Amino acid sequence: MAEIGEVLVIVLVILAFLFLLLGVGIYVLVKVGKKAAGKAKQAATRLSTHVNAMGTGDAAEVERLRLDLRREVSLTRQAVEQAQSQGWGLGDLPRLLADLEAQAGVHDGQLGMYAQQRRVSPYIDHATLDRLREHQAKLTAMCARIRADLLGDQVHHTSAGIADLTSRTDLEIEARRRAPDPLEEIDELYRRSMEERKDRP
Repeated sequence: MAEIGEVLVIVLVILAFLFLLLGVGIYVLVKVGKKAAGKAKQAATRLSTHVNAMGTGDAAEVERLRLDLRREVSLTRQAVEQAQSQGWGLGDLPRLLADLEAQAGVHDGQLGMYAQQRRVSPYIDHATLDRLREHQAKLTAMCARIRADLLGDQVHHTSAGIADLTSRTDLEIEARRRAPDPLEEIDELYRRSMEERKDRP
């Protein structure tokens, strides 16, 4: 009887362990599925933006503005991340970039809404489109200014490094040169003086 009870306990422990593994597996699958669904939705949105940007008219122009803004923000983020990885002092620039990305996201949403309304409605709101273009120009100009400043810093760091390397190269080459032998210099002076005496009448 005791042996049957022990076997039953072992079977129940194994079943509990299998149910635990099954629960963890289902949890992981749900998490991965949600993440994959989110990425698929983002990819579908990007694809539809690219397809819509190929057309003509105001809606296509607005979709192209969205693509331009995303590219500018992405390039600026890459420049800031590269500067951070090299250990430059960036001050409040990363926080400024985060605010700029948030504002660009709001603007992107407004552009998307305008493009969607423009595709389904024949009525054109030129005033709103002009303001959207104005906001776009300001945001892309800020991105360009940040990248230009970072590139200027990078060129400055590079020129300082090149100058240091040049001076070290000159010192190393100078140190490798053989020091002149004083005896050879005396011999050379003696030889010249003897040649000068022979040349005299």
